[in-house]
Amino acid sequence: MKYKMNPEPPLPPHYMEVLIEEEEIRIRVKDLAREVQENMGERDPIIVCVLKGAFVFVADLVRKLDFPFSIDFLRASSYGNSVVTSGEVKLDLDLQQSISNRHVLVVEDIVDTGLTVQYLKASLEARGPASISICSLLHKPANNVKLAPVDYCGFEIPNDFVVGYGLDWQGYYRNLPFIAQVHQT
Repeated sequence: MKYKMNPEPPLPPHYMEVLIEEEEIRIRVKDLAREVQENMGERDPIIVCVLKGAFVFVADLVRKLDFPFSIDFLRASSYGNSVVTSGEVKLDLDLQQSISNRHVLVVEDIVDTGLTVQYLKASLEARGPASISICSLLHKPANNVKLAPVDYCGFEIPNDFVVGYGLDWQGYYRNLPFIAQVHQT
């Protein structure tokens, strides 16, 4: 299904094709929450939401968890306003809580090249957590050049630029309830 917003934001000419429907996302997030519950439910973890893209995903995920946890946020990016990574990770907001001796679940919107996950994992490991697991809604295994591990994966997708369900293009389209591929015209 092709999707066109009206009026179009100030972006290059494009159209979007729905890749993952809203209902598919809802079902998969519920399944992921069950997997996290089974593996981390006894550990009193800290859930780390990687802003800005994972905020919708983490909100839906944590509402389905039925065990004690705390949550914190950090903001990292490697895209800027581009549709391809810059190759350099920038940390804009750091955690407010200590993760020393805590089990950590990092929740990402997408693992693309693996650069951001690799950077975050190394940074967090230096703080002495008991363990670190990665949960990502989307994973592009064909583009994961850093071979960053994903412990909980929502969907594997092709190496295309996608938006929706928290993922954006220059700040637009985070509100879409589905994941769509962007095709520039």
